[in-house]
Amino acid sequence: MRLYGVTGWKNAGKTTLMERLVREITARGISVSTVKHAHHDAEVDHPGRDSFRHRAAGAREVLLSSPARWALMHELRGAQEPALDELLARLSPVDLVLIEGYKREGHPKIEAYRHVIGRPPLAEGNATIRAVAADVVPPRLDVPKFGLDDISAIATFVLQEVGL
Repeated sequence: MRLYGVTGWKNAGKTTLMERLVREITARGISVSTVKHAHHDAEVDHPGRDSFRHRAAGAREVLLSSPARWALMHELRGAQEPALDELLARLSPVDLVLIEGYKREGHPKIEAYRHVIGRPPLAEGNATIRAVAADVVPPRLDVPKFGLDDISAIATFVLQEVGL
């Protein structure tokens, strides 16, 4: 599987960029899966639901199945978070995996950047960031630059980067 990341500071537009890239790339006939890293205790389940109750009771894994989808939730219960490679190994094969977050991992990335965040671009100190999609791009960056809304051009760039 080919990997490409979307990274950036909090509230820079990473999730919106991911959503728009998935829509654009899948419209081109390319299969895509995503991985999202969260720095907090992310809940994909809700109190009161049967699957939540199973996890709360102590189940290590809960597999939820319906005619529309299935989901596997794995509780770490104090164990260390798995490495990105371990998580990727659990995915079914696709043409491209887009990864949100994991800014320190070695896969190539595009940075979502918004000037209003008030922080310098991550691309200044991270060689894995191959391009920046921004509202206002500092001219000193020595990587390709795109407008945050130029999804077609960003998707074309990403696909060329991974050889698709």
